[in-house]
Amino acid sequence: MFSSIAGRLRERRRESVLIEAGGLGYEIFVPPCIAPKLPSIGEPIALEVYAVLNLDGKSGRFAYYGFTNAVEREFFEALLSVASIGPRSAARAFSAPMSAIAGAIARGDHGYLRSLPGIGPQKARDIVAKLQPKVARFLLIQDAPPAPADAIPGFAEEALAVLLQLAYKHSEAETMIRETLRDEPEIVDSEALLAQIYRRRAAKVAR
Repeated sequence: MFSSIAGRLRERRRESVLIEAGGLGYEIFVPPCIAPKLPSIGEPIALEVYAVLNLDGKSGRFAYYGFTNAVEREFFEALLSVASIGPRSAARAFSAPMSAIAGAIARGDHGYLRSLPGIGPQKARDIVAKLQPKVARFLLIQDAPPAPADAIPGFAEEALAVLLQLAYKHSEAETMIRETLRDEPEIVDSEALLAQIYRRRAAKVAR
Protein backbone atom coordinates (compact mmCIF):
# COMPACT_ATOMS: atom_id res chain seq x y z
CA MET A 1 0.00 0.00 0.00
CA PHE A 2 1.28 3.51 -0.79
CA SER A 3 0.15 7.11 -0.25
CA SER A 4 1.58 8.84 -3.35
CA ILE A 5 2.76 7.99 -6.83
CA ALA A 6 4.96 9.73 -9.39
CA GLY A 7 5.57 8.57 -12.92
CA ARG A 8 4.19 9.17 -16.42
CA LEU A 9 0.59 9.28 -17.51
CA ARG A 10 0.06 6.44 -20.00
CA GLU A 11 -3.72 6.18 -20.41
CA ARG A 12 -6.90 8.05 -19.58
CA ARG A 13 -9.97 5.92 -19.00
CA ARG A 14 -13.56 6.78 -18.18
CA GLU A 15 -13.07 6.90 -14.39
CA SER A 16 -9.37 6.25 -13.98
CA VAL A 17 -5.88 6.79 -15.35
CA LEU A 18 -2.96 4.42 -15.89
CA ILE A 19 0.33 5.65 -14.47
CA GLU A 20 3.64 4.00 -15.30
CA ALA A 21 6.05 4.09 -12.36
CA GLY A 22 9.10 1.93 -11.76
CA GLY A 23 8.29 -0.27 -14.74
CA LEU A 24 4.78 -1.05 -13.47
CA GLY A 25 1.38 0.27 -14.54
CA TYR A 26 -0.97 1.43 -11.79
CA GLU A 27 -4.68 2.09 -12.31
CA ILE A 28 -5.70 5.10 -10.23
CA PHE A 29 -9.33 6.19 -10.00
CA VAL A 30 -9.77 9.96 -10.19
CA PRO A 31 -12.89 11.97 -9.27
CA PRO A 32 -14.47 13.97 -12.12
CA CYS A 33 -13.21 17.31 -10.79
CA ILE A 34 -9.62 16.00 -10.61
CA ALA A 35 -9.36 14.63 -14.15
CA PRO A 36 -9.22 18.04 -15.94
CA LYS A 37 -6.23 19.06 -13.81
CA LEU A 38 -4.08 16.14 -14.99
CA PRO A 39 -1.34 16.48 -17.64
CA SER A 40 -1.46 15.12 -21.16
CA ILE A 41 -0.64 11.50 -21.94
CA GLY A 42 3.12 10.83 -21.84
CA GLU A 43 3.87 13.68 -19.44
CA PRO A 44 5.11 13.38 -15.82
CA ILE A 45 2.42 13.10 -13.17
CA ALA A 46 2.38 12.99 -9.37
CA LEU A 47 -0.70 12.19 -7.29
CA GLU A 48 -1.59 11.77 -3.64
CA VAL A 49 -3.25 8.37 -3.26
CA TYR A 50 -5.94 6.96 -1.01
CA ALA A 51 -6.05 3.15 -0.93
CA VAL A 52 -9.23 1.12 -0.34
CA LEU A 53 -9.29 -2.63 0.26
CA ASN A 54 -12.34 -4.22 -1.37
CA LEU A 55 -13.17 -7.58 0.20
CA ASP A 56 -14.84 -10.35 -1.79
CA GLY A 57 -15.30 -13.46 0.29
CA LYS A 58 -11.87 -14.60 1.45
CA SER A 59 -9.96 -12.48 -1.08
CA GLY A 60 -9.37 -8.75 -1.34
CA ARG A 61 -8.27 -6.24 -3.94
CA PHE A 62 -6.95 -2.73 -3.48
CA ALA A 63 -8.43 0.21 -5.36
CA TYR A 64 -6.51 3.49 -5.48
CA TYR A 65 -7.99 6.99 -5.70
CA GLY A 66 -5.79 9.86 -6.84
CA PHE A 67 -5.70 13.59 -6.00
CA THR A 68 -3.51 16.50 -7.02
CA ASN A 69 -2.74 17.51 -3.43
CA ALA A 70 -3.06 16.25 0.14
CA VAL A 71 -5.96 18.58 1.01
CA GLU A 72 -8.13 17.08 -1.76
CA ARG A 73 -7.35 13.64 -0.38
CA GLU A 74 -8.29 14.79 3.12
CA PHE A 75 -11.60 16.13 1.78
CA PHE A 76 -12.26 12.74 0.15
CA GLU A 77 -11.50 11.08 3.50
CA ALA A 78 -13.93 13.48 5.17
CA LEU A 79 -16.67 12.40 2.75
CA LEU A 80 -15.86 8.77 3.59
CA SER A 81 -16.40 9.52 7.28
CA VAL A 82 -20.11 9.88 6.49
CA ALA A 83 -21.59 6.45 7.19
CA SER A 84 -23.77 6.36 4.07
CA ILE A 85 -20.93 7.33 1.67
CA GLY A 86 -18.60 4.68 0.22
CA PRO A 87 -15.45 5.24 -1.87
CA ARG A 88 -17.15 5.00 -5.28
CA SER A 89 -19.98 7.27 -4.13
CA ALA A 90 -17.51 9.80 -2.72
CA ALA A 91 -15.49 9.79 -5.94
CA ARG A 92 -18.57 10.33 -8.13
CA ALA A 93 -19.89 13.07 -5.85
CA PHE A 94 -16.52 14.84 -6.04
CA SER A 95 -17.58 16.18 -9.43
CA ALA A 96 -17.46 19.88 -8.52
CA PRO A 97 -14.56 21.93 -7.12
CA MET A 98 -13.81 21.11 -3.51
CA SER A 99 -14.45 24.68 -2.37
CA ALA A 100 -17.93 24.64 -3.95
CA ILE A 101 -18.90 21.38 -2.23
CA ALA A 102 -17.42 22.51 1.08
CA GLY A 103 -19.25 25.82 0.79
CA ALA A 104 -22.55 24.01 0.24
CA ILE A 105 -21.88 21.85 3.31
CA ALA A 106 -21.04 24.93 5.40
CA ARG A 107 -24.28 26.66 4.28
CA GLY A 108 -26.36 23.53 4.77
CA ASP A 109 -27.34 23.74 1.09
CA HIS A 110 -29.03 20.37 0.62
CA GLY A 111 -30.24 21.31 -2.85
CA TYR A 112 -26.71 21.81 -4.14
CA LEU A 113 -25.52 18.57 -2.58
CA ARG A 114 -28.44 16.67 -4.16
CA SER A 115 -27.25 17.94 -7.55
CA LEU A 116 -24.02 15.95 -7.17
CA PRO A 117 -23.99 12.49 -8.81
CA GLY A 118 -25.26 9.78 -6.49
CA ILE A 119 -26.29 12.11 -3.67
CA GLY A 120 -29.96 11.88 -2.72
CA PRO A 121 -31.88 13.68 0.03
CA GLN A 122 -30.80 11.36 2.85
CA LYS A 123 -27.13 11.39 1.90
CA ALA A 124 -27.24 15.19 1.61
CA ARG A 125 -28.63 15.40 5.15
CA ASP A 126 -26.02 12.94 6.40
CA ILE A 127 -23.18 14.95 4.84
CA VAL A 128 -24.32 18.22 6.37
CA ALA A 129 -24.92 16.66 9.79
CA LYS A 130 -21.49 15.03 9.87
CA LEU A 131 -19.28 17.59 8.13
CA GLN A 132 -20.79 21.05 8.58
CA PRO A 133 -18.59 21.88 11.61
CA LYS A 134 -15.46 20.50 9.91
CA VAL A 135 -15.22 22.05 6.43
CA ALA A 136 -13.79 25.52 7.14
CA ARG A 137 -10.24 24.47 6.21
CA PHE A 138 -11.40 23.15 2.84
CA LEU A 139 -12.87 26.54 1.93
CA LEU A 140 -9.46 28.19 1.97
CA ILE A 141 -7.69 26.27 -0.79
CA GLN A 142 -7.77 27.84 -4.25
CA ASP A 143 -9.11 25.63 -6.98
CA ALA A 144 -6.86 25.07 -9.98
CA PRO A 145 -7.50 27.32 -12.99
CA PRO A 146 -9.60 25.85 -15.79
CA ALA A 147 -7.90 24.03 -18.64
CA PRO A 148 -6.77 26.19 -21.58
CA ALA A 149 -9.47 26.93 -24.13
CA ASP A 150 -7.69 24.85 -26.77
CA ALA A 151 -7.28 21.78 -24.54
CA ILE A 152 -9.08 18.67 -25.74
CA PRO A 153 -11.62 17.20 -23.28
CA GLY A 154 -10.57 14.41 -20.95
CA PHE A 155 -12.35 11.60 -22.80
CA ALA A 156 -10.53 12.59 -26.00
CA GLU A 157 -7.17 11.87 -24.34
CA GLU A 158 -8.03 8.15 -24.48
CA ALA A 159 -8.78 8.43 -28.21
CA LEU A 160 -5.53 10.33 -28.67
CA ALA A 161 -3.60 7.50 -26.99
CA VAL A 162 -5.19 4.95 -29.34
CA LEU A 163 -4.32 7.02 -32.43
CA LEU A 164 -0.72 7.38 -31.24
CA GLN A 165 -0.52 3.61 -30.79
CA LEU A 166 -1.71 3.28 -34.39
CA ALA A 167 1.35 5.31 -35.48
CA TYR A 168 -0.39 8.59 -36.23
CA LYS A 169 1.71 11.66 -35.51
CA HIS A 170 0.68 13.61 -32.40
CA SER A 171 -0.21 16.73 -34.36
CA GLU A 172 -2.19 14.74 -36.95
CA ALA A 173 -4.12 12.86 -34.26
CA GLU A 174 -4.97 16.06 -32.38
CA THR A 175 -6.15 17.72 -35.59
CA MET A 176 -8.48 14.79 -36.37
CA ILE A 177 -9.87 14.91 -32.84
CA ARG A 178 -10.44 18.68 -32.84
CA GLU A 179 -12.07 18.70 -36.28
CA THR A 180 -14.35 15.81 -35.36
CA LEU A 181 -15.43 17.39 -32.06
CA ARG A 182 -15.97 20.73 -33.79
CA ASP A 183 -18.33 19.15 -36.31
CA GLU A 184 -19.87 16.59 -33.91
CA PRO A 185 -20.16 18.38 -30.54
CA GLU A 186 -22.63 15.77 -29.25
CA ILE A 187 -19.81 13.20 -28.94
CA VAL A 188 -18.96 12.65 -25.26
CA ASP A 189 -16.97 9.40 -25.12
CA SER A 190 -13.79 8.06 -26.70
CA GLU A 191 -15.36 5.08 -28.51
CA ALA A 192 -17.86 7.28 -30.35
CA LEU A 193 -15.07 9.73 -31.14
CA LEU A 194 -12.82 7.05 -32.65
CA ALA A 195 -15.72 5.60 -34.64
CA GLN A 196 -16.53 9.00 -36.12
CA ILE A 197 -12.87 9.70 -36.94
CA TYR A 198 -12.77 6.36 -38.81
CA ARG A 199 -15.93 7.21 -40.74
CA ARG A 200 -14.59 10.63 -41.69
CA ARG A 201 -11.29 9.18 -42.94
CA ALA A 202 -13.09 6.41 -44.83
CA ALA A 203 -15.29 9.01 -46.53
CA LYS A 204 -12.21 11.00 -47.61
CA VAL A 205 -10.57 7.90 -49.07
CA ALA A 206 -13.73 7.00 -50.98
CA ARG A 207 -13.87 10.37 -52.72
